[in-house]
Amino acid sequence: MPLFPLLPLFHCLNREHFGGKLCLEGKPMVTLKWSDGRLRRTAGFYRRIRQDFLTDSSEIVLSRPLLENLPKSAVESTLCHEMIHAWIDLILRVHEGHGPNFYSRMKAINASQNRFKVSVRHSYPLPISLPKWWAVCIKCGQRFPYSRKVRGVACRQCCNEFHGGKWHESCLLTYELALKEA
Repeated sequence: MPLFPLLPLFHCLNREHFGGKLCLEGKPMVTLKWSDGRLRRTAGFYRRIRQDFLTDSSEIVLSRPLLENLPKSAVESTLCHEMIHAWIDLILRVHEGHGPNFYSRMKAINASQNRFKVSVRHSYPLPISLPKWWAVCIKCGQRFPYSRKVRGVACRQCCNEFHGGKWHESCLLTYELALKEA
């Protein structure tokens, strides 16, 4: 399923639930974008970026890996969640995570429509990620998945069994590049 364009969704949600206040002269006060594929555990985030002493910018980033195969309601729910954060920051000018302003706006949005539900935490299925590296114990041959190489790591089981639980270089892990499934 192709990704939904975020700008039309943003304008629709802004009109329906924020009274159009997240736009200045018809332009969003935040930059909207899909993640480049690295955002795999959270559905999205809002952040304000300090560029220098006089300039700020804000952005909402939604997770392409998490949301691209889910229905439009999941995208709307996640975008609306992040828009609440933007509204609290840019309109109310309050520094707050999931506090009383967030809960109040979330409850009002959920009560006003039934296309989607905004929640504090998502329950979307997480994509399975294969390890980039296999760490292999040179002593016992046991393999461990790793996302990156870490120097000086030893096999705990061998260190416990042969060296009284103390780190020993004879139990060092070597790394093999994992083969990605096609």
